[in-house]
Amino acid sequence: MAESLPKIHVLFVCLGNICRSPMAEGHFLNLIEKAGIADRFVVDSAGTNGLHDGEKADHRMRRTSEGHGITLLSRSRQVRLSDFSTFDHIVAMDHSNLRELQRLKAQVAGAKAILHLMRDHESGGRNLPVPDPYYGGQDGFEDVFRILERATGGFLAHLRKETAF
Repeated sequence: MAESLPKIHVLFVCLGNICRSPMAEGHFLNLIEKAGIADRFVVDSAGTNGLHDGEKADHRMRRTSEGHGITLLSRSRQVRLSDFSTFDHIVAMDHSNLRELQRLKAQVAGAKAILHLMRDHESGGRNLPVPDPYYGGQDGFEDVFRILERATGGFLAHLRKETAF
C-alpha cells in the first residue's frame, strides 16, 4: 500500500468571513478540484471577528460566485488560536486582518502557519488589499471575484513551486 502524502492546510481570512474569504476558499477549492489535487488539501475560511459566526456567505457573494459556476458552502467562523498550529498557510485579505493574524500568531508557542497577504500572489497585486465589497454595489462583488480568481491561481502556483507537487 502506497504511503499517502501529507495534506497542505490552507485558511483564507477576512474580517467577517462572509464575503472575501469564502470567495477565496471557493476559488481555491475549484482550482484544486479541476487540477485533480483536491485530496492533497484541507481548505477553510474564517474571520478575525465572530460577528457572523454560523452564517452563510453574503447572498450577493453567493450569487456572484454561482453566476460563475462556484458554489460557496462554508459557514462563517472566527479565527481560533489553534488555527496557527493546524494550518500551514493562513492567507489574509487585507493589511488590517494580516496585522490581527500576526498579533494572534505571536500568542501561540510553536505556531507553524505561514502568513500571506492574498494579493501578493497576484501579478501586479503586491502589497495590495482585496477590497471589501460589503458596503458597495454588485460591481464590487464582481471585481473581488476577478481579483480572487487571479490571486488564488497565483497562490496555488506558489504552493506548487514551494512543495514541488
